[in-house]
Amino acid sequence: MAEAEAWAGQRVAMVRDDPAGRLALMERCYYGPFGQAPQHLPFRRAARSFMRWQLGRGVLQPAFHARPGSPWWREVNERILRDGCEAVGLSGGLGGPPSSHSAAQWLAFALNPTAEAWYRAHNGSVVAAYLEHRSLAEAESEPERFFMNVILCRVLYTHALVAAPRMSLGWMRALAPLLGDPRLGMTGIFLQLSRVLPDEYPLRDDVRYYLAQEHGFARLVDFGMIVPRMQRLYEWSARELEAPGLLDCVRDGALTYAWPFEDRHVWDPPRSLVLPVIHRIVPPR
Repeated sequence: MAEAEAWAGQRVAMVRDDPAGRLALMERCYYGPFGQAPQHLPFRRAARSFMRWQLGRGVLQPAFHARPGSPWWREVNERILRDGCEAVGLSGGLGGPPSSHSAAQWLAFALNPTAEAWYRAHNGSVVAAYLEHRSLAEAESEPERFFMNVILCRVLYTHALVAAPRMSLGWMRALAPLLGDPRLGMTGIFLQLSRVLPDEYPLRDDVRYYLAQEHGFARLVDFGMIVPRMQRLYEWSARELEAPGLLDCVRDGALTYAWPFEDRHVWDPPRSLVLPVIHRIVPPR
């Protein structure tokens, strides 16, 4: 095992059963190997928001906790931490090549901190973890599996706002990079997961209940902007992230990560007077 990879593994192992320690390690990565990385720090905003939400739900709690967390969420979070730590080690002079494509993307971000580079790194780790731990996902409850798909399509869409503005926002594409920039608060419009998923774990009701409770704005984002572009979004993301396995997570515009295609009706848009207006204003093609 290369020096940087081993160092990253050690750092992650130290906080594996310490959710607050995981957050601290993530934040430390944005200071770089020498504690001074002013160009990287603004990107910490989106990462910290996502991770604090995970802590609030309790999904990162260890198995021995009175209310154990989610094995799947713990693995997804750990992949992001490990890839980020490895990039810090590599950029600080520790030996070895990147151990994975996603770790290489984090190193590319470390060397050139742009919004597109951050999304390739962050979403590359997320997608790699999704694909690697599909069996853990399938052991989760039905509503949890449903929201796994919602979360994934949202983080892919915010990436597309920055890197593929025409596809993601049509004739309003000039606004897309501003809306998707992870350094800015506007990104919260799309990544504010409390609008999508309740702050509890495990989820105790069925999918129909949570769909009925969904915030109106979140519904407009999902069904008005993302669902009409779903198939193209995943095809674009698979190419952009060099993750062909991502194409197994969508079929004919329906999301299928740990979710049966036969139950695709959950992705059908609800009856709404507003959604057709959005589709006319910002057509998906």
